Amino acid sequence: MSEVKLSAETRTEFGKGAARRIRRADKVPGVLYGHGSEPLHLTFPGHDLLLALRTPNVLISLDIDGKTNELAIPKAVQRDPLKGFLEHVDLLLVKRGEKVTVDIPVHTEGELAPGGNLLEHVLDALPVEAEATHIPEQVTVSIEGLEAGASIHAKDITLPSGVSLAIEEDAVVLQVLQAQAEEAAEGEGEAEETEA
Repeated sequence: MSEVKLSAETRTEFGKGAARRIRRADKVPGVLYGHGSEPLHLTFPGHDLLLALRTPNVLISLDIDGKTNELAIPKAVQRDPLKGFLEHVDLLLVKRGEKVTVDIPVHTEGELAPGGNLLEHVLDALPVEAEATHIPEQVTVSIEGLEAGASIHAKDITLPSGVSLAIEEDAVVLQVLQAQAEEAAEGEGEAEETEA
């Protein structure tokens, strides 16, 4: 996983008014915490942070006030519900070689068996433990030829080297549901005939 370099400034103003002023200047307020240290209140460049957060679990190399460099991963991101812009970000301090628990997106490839069955994502993201500098961007699962009633458990997913599950092995990640539409349509047709 590649690192994204971001500059950050420490901030001393807090509260809603200060946060609004920061956002009006196209910046985003945030907090860096972890390793038992005091939380550090920071301000990030809005556009650069938005681009960095497009990658899930991105590793961010922070240049704080041009004095210190820290590695961090996003822990919580708050967005405006209507406009989608960043309102606040919480970053977790990490060190090279340290293991962290993160959720990685689950992507599927292939086609289900014919019959119009539905694929349900019970989990959109898989909780795993990985080294902070080697977090996989996603896991890919083949659903080729799966029929109704089939399910894929966490233990069935092949993980990259050095990555382990942070969830029960028997947890269902994906399952194939039988198509209901045809049965419902037949039932409605019979009901209309009865009314007539």
